[in-house]
Amino acid sequence: MKAKSGKSFKGKVLFIGGGKICEAIISGIIKSGFVNKNDVVVSEPDSARRKYMEKNLEITTTGDNKEHLAKASVVVLAVKPNIVGIVLGNDGEAITKDQLVVSVAAGVPLEFLESHLQEGSRVARVMPNTPCLVGEVAAGISLGKCAGKKDEELVTAMFSAVGKCFVVDEKLIDAVTGLSGSGPAYVFMVIQAMADGAVKMGLPRDAATTLAAQTVYGAAKMVLESGMHPIQLKDSVITPGGTTIAGAHELEKGGLNATLINAVEAATLRSKELKKMFTV
Repeated sequence: MKAKSGKSFKGKVLFIGGGKICEAIISGIIKSGFVNKNDVVVSEPDSARRKYMEKNLEITTTGDNKEHLAKASVVVLAVKPNIVGIVLGNDGEAITKDQLVVSVAAGVPLEFLESHLQEGSRVARVMPNTPCLVGEVAAGISLGKCAGKKDEELVTAMFSAVGKCFVVDEKLIDAVTGLSGSGPAYVFMVIQAMADGAVKMGLPRDAATTLAAQTVYGAAKMVLESGMHPIQLKDSVITPGGTTIAGAHELEKGGLNATLINAVEAATLRSKELKKMFTV
């Protein structure tokens, strides 16, 4: 079975850390055919979590990173950012230049990762977001100084199995964080506000929430599948003197565009501040 990206991977993949994002990535890459479940191992200290993943994903798990580290072609760091230094401090020397290291730990720079690995190690940094949990990730990928074209293709294929991704210079990863990393929270707030408006006008809460969420989902799908600019799609909904232009006018008066732009900017700047924690 070939992955929907058209590429499949034959090597062993070791995930260090077995949280929700790890589970989502593994589920996606197995379902898509990118990798065989027999070639996936998760290293996770929590025994209950290991049992859960073994049962639900039908993969191998371990409580010891080193047990499967030498066999892995790809090592995915899926631990919390503050744990990355500890993991690499313990296992960094055991990772060779023949292995590709992929980090999904938010805010941890490539330079920090490379400084804890052997000289010449191949590293990729990925900024996924929570819709990864439903197979709809929006991710940014940055490559280390020793990663090559094949590494780029491999990581792109891996994350294309659970949504959409773009390769960007690392200096732009903070903007990816401010947009797609933090963006789901903004959209949840929009859905809540739209549903509240409908409830105010008399709709039951469950219907209002479902209709608001489906509206956002459908509109996003139109942007992705039509190839049209969002402004064109907006204008196609608006009719002279109609309901939509009345609502859109209120959004403009409330500063919707400026507020969302400011939100992405603020989150981006905060991301830049947080990465200062990881000094080499």
